[in-house]
Amino acid sequence: MELVRERLVECGWKDEMRSLCRAFVKNNGRDNVTVDDLVRAITPKGRASIPDSVKAELLQKIRTFLVSVAH
Repeated sequence: MELVRERLVECGWKDEMRSLCRAFVKNNGRDNVTVDDLVRAITPKGRASIPDSVKAELLQKIRTFLVSVAH
């Protein structure tokens, strides 16, 4: 998980998600937003915006791990 976190910080994804969250809270009013509302609104955007390079690197690490434990 640390690798994923590191890569997402490096590519600016974390800052982008922070900005989206702040905009959502600002638009809806701080007292009118629950954590569930925020998660429901931001999750699809967050998943869609993960760079392909991060996905590919993670997939390669998973494949390498699976090969190593299979032998």
